[in-house]
Amino acid sequence: MESESESGAAADTPPLETLSFHGDEEIIEVVELDPGPPDPDDLAQEMEDVDFEEEEEEEEGNEEGWVLEPQEGVVGSMEGPDDSEVTFALHSASVFCVSLDPKTNTLAVTGGEDDKAFVWRLSDGELLFECAGGWMEWHPRAPVLLAGTADGNTWMWKVPNGDCKTFQGPNCPATCGRVLPDGKRAVVGYEDGTIRIWDLKQGNPIHVLKGTEGHQGPLTCVATNQDGSLILTGSVDCQAKLVSATTGKVVGVFRPETVASQPNLGEGEESESNSVESLGFCSVMPLAAVGYLDGTLAIYDLSTQTLRHQCQHQSGIVQLLWEAGTAVVYTCSLDGIVRLWDARTGRLLTDYRGHTAEILDFALSKDASLVVTTSGDHKAKVFCVQRPDR
Repeated sequence: MESESESGAAADTPPLETLSFHGDEEIIEVVELDPGPPDPDDLAQEMEDVDFEEEEEEEEGNEEGWVLEPQEGVVGSMEGPDDSEVTFALHSASVFCVSLDPKTNTLAVTGGEDDKAFVWRLSDGELLFECAGGWMEWHPRAPVLLAGTADGNTWMWKVPNGDCKTFQGPNCPATCGRVLPDGKRAVVGYEDGTIRIWDLKQGNPIHVLKGTEGHQGPLTCVATNQDGSLILTGSVDCQAKLVSATTGKVVGVFRPETVASQPNLGEGEESESNSVESLGFCSVMPLAAVGYLDGTLAIYDLSTQTLRHQCQHQSGIVQLLWEAGTAVVYTCSLDGIVRLWDARTGRLLTDYRGHTAEILDFALSKDASLVVTTSGDHKAKVFCVQRPDR
């Protein structure tokens, strides 16, 4: 694998870098994670090479792709009101995913069908760099990106210089991943249904779940609870598995009631009508949410491992996120709408509209003031979230 960097020509303007994957190259370990108890300040200082707050001069033209007014001429099936504040329109095809940097919430990374991922600043739309590859996940304590590729490897990059290290996976795509809260481990799911928990410093898997312990279909999503002791994994086999991060053992399995009576799927088989698309843990109550392709949002009680609420959407759920410090869960779906739900009652609180096609991913700022969405209409939008009376 090679990585390329190209510097922009404008003076006093951050360089535009392009990273692409080809061939094989020896990887030099450049990211050192402290072996002792995690110290967020020390770790961030060790890995941080860029001042994210430096002032930038505006470049000529509109290369940033930001539009302050609603766009005209967008072809889509969901014309209607636009509640967004700004629109990022640099992608040339459907925008599949988005993530905000966990430290400052000032940077976003978006990835699309155009095989491009852009890292850009929310405040002014400044494009920091562009890269090509698979899914990406921010490290929770430092300016580092974790990414999975179609060859099964997982990469870890420093931002913005692109230094990296690699983790050898099976000979199938790494489909999803998440860095655990301690910053020293990551869980990665693969197309063959296996799950690996990696030691990021040593570069070796601590636990491998496969066969009946893993999934009987490709992994679609993973999540961890606040202290990193539990992991949730979801798959096209329509199961969500609760895994102990310490032992690597499955401690619970959730399935939607609509298919609960069906027999277990055989090796390599997938549910024809449903799959787990997203999941996550509540930070203030022992609750977990699972979003399904059939439009079901299931709220499970972790203490009893029973279904607490079932909230139905008219189209498939693509992504869900819990609001920090509350029992409110956000969902986006194929109807192009972001919805807020009270997980205690199962009640719909409010919704936000503006995309002219399905929403494929979204991210929520830590203070729950902004939602950044990506869509099949080739756009990323920023919504100022009005906190409902709750």
